[in-house]
Formats: sequence, structure tokens, C-alpha cells
Amino acid sequence: MAFDTLLERITDYANRPDPYPLYAELREAGVVRQTDGSYLIGGYHDIVALLHDPRISSDRRHRAAPYRGLSEDDELLVPFIRLDDPEHHRLRSEAMRPFGPPHSPGRIDALRGEIARITEELVNGLRGRTRIDIVDDFAYPLPVTVICRLLGVPREDEPVFRDWSTTIVDAFDVRSGEDSAKRQLAGAQARTQMGHYLVELAERRRGRPTDDMLSAFVNDPGPAGEFTREELAANGTLLLVAGHETTVNLITNGALTLLRHPDQRDRLRREPELMPAAVEELLRYEPPVHLLPRVPLAHIDVAGTTLPKGVPVVLALASGSRDPKRFRDPDRFDPARQDNQHLGFGSGIHLCYGAPLARIEARTALSALLPLLGAATLVEDPPPYRHSALLRGPRHLPIEVPPPAPAT
Repeated sequence: MAFDTLLERITDYANRPDPYPLYAELREAGVVRQTDGSYLIGGYHDIVALLHDPRISSDRRHRAAPYRGLSEDDELLVPFIRLDDPEHHRLRSEAMRPFGPPHSPGRIDALRGEIARITEELVNGLRGRTRIDIVDDFAYPLPVTVICRLLGVPREDEPVFRDWSTTIVDAFDVRSGEDSAKRQLAGAQARTQMGHYLVELAERRRGRPTDDMLSAFVNDPGPAGEFTREELAANGTLLLVAGHETTVNLITNGALTLLRHPDQRDRLRREPELMPAAVEELLRYEPPVHLLPRVPLAHIDVAGTTLPKGVPVVLALASGSRDPKRFRDPDRFDPARQDNQHLGFGSGIHLCYGAPLARIEARTALSALLPLLGAATLVEDPPPYRHSALLRGPRHLPIEVPPPAPAT
């Protein structure tokens, strides 16, 4: 087996529908250096140890010169997710003030009713249809509507930022054996455009506060002071993109998994109280985020291999969540699984900021979809996938539903 080409094969679009056999190869090999010089790691315990190790950086500007991307040393719009403490902590804390505890403990719980209402409207719009695309008709509009409401972005502007979001995600994708300069330049331009858009929206609210997060960022700064314009642009862009892209994948991967496992789908209909555990299992079994790039700040020994300072490391989170050394029968979808400390939201100081919101959206969405999925069949399996290997999920998920029985 050519372990040194694993990253290239994992990121090959041909393997997007089922990368899990490749992850099994990776776990067998341990820590593997790839042909582009990077290191690929797929074991659960190794990944967790590195995510909690302060010698591992999220800031790609720490990469050695041969591995740096386009103008990374001069980047101004760097969100907190790509920084290390103490800057990460300062910016994340400021972003968290209007989102959750301790400053805004009720923000997300207060959205439950609105999420349920939006979900019901979307499901009602599907009634009577015999052909449905779960992505375009449901899994995309739900989290987009929610994040627009939360941030204070006009829902009618969604066509504007959708293209920016796609370009930004593409720029951050992990690929091997490719010159990424063109993607990075396009991504930087899209981030700049989206950042300017969000700063302009926020500035309109300065001195005229509303109940959204952009307003809070400019009218209710924390003890460390308000964001600079660059920080607001970078972190507002992060929240808008991450606030819907990953949740779309979580809902879509969940619907696909339930269609492929009708026994478990029917069990959830009989035992709806299992849905919270089922969402955690989906985060383990078919997670929205598969790969996570990192940079060692020093030489680090992992499983008998030395990760050199400055050389890129890719942590295969989806591989770790199916590691048989951590999870019993890991390739089985079990919505009642216990001791499910998956890596679906990462781990350590960068544990997903939006996890509480994503959980509520996924539980609400999949519960509402269950009756529809019970009668549906997949139009094609596997469905067409998005190009990204990092944020993996179907681009479309077409299903057919029997027409309603005629009235008697």
C-alpha cells in the first residue's frame, strides 16, 4: 500500500463518496509523511493529544517557507479559528459575548422556537411534491436563514454571499499535489468582499442597536475593547460561513444515513427521545468536517515519528472518529451509542464555537424530516458530492416520494 499518497487519494474527488477504507489504511500506517512533505495522522488518541498540545498551532503563518501560501505573512483578515492563544482567546471571547454564556446565556435557547418555525415552513413547502432535493429545498435554507437572523444579515442577500462562501471554503480545502495559489487568491478576494459587506452592515447599527450579533459587536464591546474593522471583517466572515456550511453537511449527511439505514430510521420514529444521541452518532459516523490542518511550533514525537517544526500536519478527524481503538464496532451506525466522545466538533481550545446551535438545528431538522424519509427513496446512491474534502457532504440529495393517496 502506498501510504505516502494517502492524502492525495483521500482528497481525490473519486473517493469523496467513501473515504473510510482509506482512513483505515491511514490508521494502520500510523503517522505518514506524504509526497508533498506534509504529515497525515488518523488515530483517535494521537489526534486528541495533538489538539490539546500547545506546541501545535492553528496559525498557518507558522509554516516553514516552502509550505507557505500566497501572501500569508501579510494577511490581515485572520479569524480566531486560525490563531493561537492569547489572540485566539481574546477574539473568541469577544465573538462569544453576544452568542452564549456567560454574557448571553439565553441567546441560543431563545432561537429554538424560531428554528422550529422555519423548519415547519420548509417541511410544509415539501408536502405533495414527488421529487425533492434535500440540500437545496431544506438542508441549505434552514441554517442560512438562522445564521442570517442571528448575525443580522438580510436573508435576501443570500445569493450575494453564497458565491463568496463557496469560494472561501474552496480556498481552505486540503488537497495534495496541487498549486493552490489560484484558489487562495480567489478565497482572499472573497473574504475581503464579504468582510467589507459585514462591516458596512454593522456600522449602520452603530449607535442604533438591534437584537443581532453584528449590532452587539459595535455597540456592546467586551472588557478587551471592540473589534477593529479588520477583526470584525475576519470574524464576521467566519461566523457567517461556518454558521451554515457545516450544518448543511450535518443535516444532509444525516438524512442520507437514515435513508441508507431504514431500520434505524424507523427506530427513531418509534423512539424520538433518541434523536439527541443520534445526532451525536452522526457527528461521529458521517461528520461534516473531515480534515484539520495544523503546524508544529517545535519538533514533536508522535507514535514513533517526529513531526518537524513548521511542516504542515493534517489531522483526519473523520478517521479518528472511526478508530476501533476508541470506538466499539466503529463502522456501524448506532443512534443509541454510549460513550460517544467523537471528534465531530474537534477538541481542545478550538472546540467548535457553534456546536450548541448546530445540535439544535440538526435535531429539529432530522426529527421533522423523519416522516418524509420514511416513504422516500434515493434517486442515486451515492449522490453527487461537493468538491471539498475538508467539508464533506452531498451537493445534492435528490429523493422521490410517492404521491399522496387520492381522497376517498
